[in-house]
Parts: sequence; C-alpha cells; structure tokens
Amino acid sequence: MLTKKENFLRAIRRQNPEWVPYGCENVTLVYPPVVERPAGKGKDDFGVLWDINELAEGGTYPVEGDFVITDIEDFKNQLKFPNFAKMDWSVAAKEAAAVDRDEYLIQGVSEFGVFERSYLLMGMQNALMAYYTNPDEMYELCGAIADYKIALLTKYHEVVKPDMMWYGDDWGTQNNLFIAPEIWRQIIKPHTQRVYNCMKELGIIINQHSCGKIDSVFEDICEMGADVINPCQPCNGLKELKQRFGELICFCGGVDSQFVLDNDEATPQDVTDEVIKRIYEMSLPNGGYIISPSHSVPYNKEKLDAMEKAAVEHGRKVYER
Repeated sequence: MLTKKENFLRAIRRQNPEWVPYGCENVTLVYPPVVERPAGKGKDDFGVLWDINELAEGGTYPVEGDFVITDIEDFKNQLKFPNFAKMDWSVAAKEAAAVDRDEYLIQGVSEFGVFERSYLLMGMQNALMAYYTNPDEMYELCGAIADYKIALLTKYHEVVKPDMMWYGDDWGTQNNLFIAPEIWRQIIKPHTQRVYNCMKELGIIINQHSCGKIDSVFEDICEMGADVINPCQPCNGLKELKQRFGELICFCGGVDSQFVLDNDEATPQDVTDEVIKRIYEMSLPNGGYIISPSHSVPYNKEKLDAMEKAAVEHGRKVYER
C-alpha cells in the first residue's frame, strides 16, 4: 500500500500509481517573503499598484495607468527588483522545518513568470504592443526578470529546499496565446527555459501553471522539461494532448470550471459525469494525471461533494481494470 506522497510522485512520474490523486495530496505550501500580489489595496514588492473589488471572485488586480515601466527603452533605470536577500525568511524556514518530509512534499510558489511580470510592470496593452514593436528590449526585460527568478529560486532552495515549485505564468486567453507563438518562442521560451534549468539543477519538480488556451506551445512546454502542467482548462482539447504528450508530462486539473462547476444550470450528476470523463481520458495507461478543477474559484458545496466522491471512487476504479 503506497502512502499518499509515494502515490502522488508515481502519478507525476507516470509510474503506475494505485489511484488518481485528488488535488495535491500530502503537499504543503511554503511561501517566500516576497509579495508578488498583495492581499488588499497597495503595492507589491516590485512597485506595482493593486486594488480590490470585494464583490469579485478574482481578488486583487493591477491598477491601470500607474505603471512602473513607462518607457521600455529606459526600463533599466525605472525597474528596481525586490531585495529578497534582505527580507525575513525565518517564517518560511520555520514552516519548512515543521513539515514531515517522509509524508509530505513541500511546494514553493513562484508567481508571475517572465511574461506576466512584464505586463504587470508595463500595463497589458503597452507590453503586448512592445513585444511586436520593441522585441529586443522586451527580450532584455524578460531576461532580467528571469535572472531575478533564478536568484530567488536559489535562495528558496537554500532556506526551504522545496520538492516542487508552482511556477505561474498565464500565457493564454480563452482562444489562443496573448502573443503569437513565434513571439512566445523568441522571447518568453528562452528565459523560461533558463528558469526551468535552475529548478532542474536544484532537483525541484516543475509544476507549471498557465491559464488559457496554450496548446499551440504545448510541445514546447514538454520539450523544455515541465513535469506537471496545471490547471488544464478544457479549451485546450485535453484528450488529444494526453494522447500526444502523456508520456512526457503530468496533467493536473481538467474538471471543467466554466461550464460545469461554476455553471448554475449544471447538476451534481453533471459534475460526477465530468469527473469520470476526465479520469478515464487522462489517467490511463500508467498515471500522469492529478484530478482537480480547471480553475480555483468558489464552488457550490453540493458540487464539490459530488466531485470529491466521484474522484475518490473512480480514481481507484480506473486502475483496477
């Protein structure tokens, strides 16, 4: 009988787990002291101003117009990276020390990769235009962001020694990437690859987060060496991706949030049917699937109960066949 940690690692490595993990079983999050996104109104540690709408589900959002970088050709003088080396890492160290590493994996959190941080610093419209009008400067900016990420990851490893890193960078809209795949490959990919290389060298499992439709660069993500991809939104054609790349990467997520979990007209039986569909599409033949919602927003308790019941039951049944 495998422990939850052992089974979780087998699922990631596609090494015949005994059940499909329901979410990140036996994974403990330990955050760094850097504030990438404040919980309320105020600036993050990069100087980006955030606001909040208490009635919205999305939490804080960047304020339009108050940008850190107003001239991409002068970004080196305008951008000041957080000095994480002088921050208090004692809370992270204490939290990590309290984790039973025999039973739990520690997952670090690195929000806003090179693409997201670029548009947070410049504003979405300005950044998207600059990727086309000033590609050399954007390549340099993304390189500087990656350098910062690599240095932070090295410090993270020194203090926490995470087993896995949730590395966030939303590349997609509902219909496609924010920028053309060719631009993504020219500017975003090389610097993200360097961040990946750092995690690989430190022995950290790469749990790449990207919302949206990113199937046009999915082969690149696998080639770069991501171990896990989340939240696997159904707009990507998950069954086909699993068939093409299931030997290369573990899928985490997939249970439709938009049209099932957060749909007032969907029933608990619809949720059960969706869970069963994803389990049998995504977990065979030998693992590579962690079941969870395709996005994290508040859901009806009845639907959550239906999802958990179906995930636990069929997550074992699928490997008993």
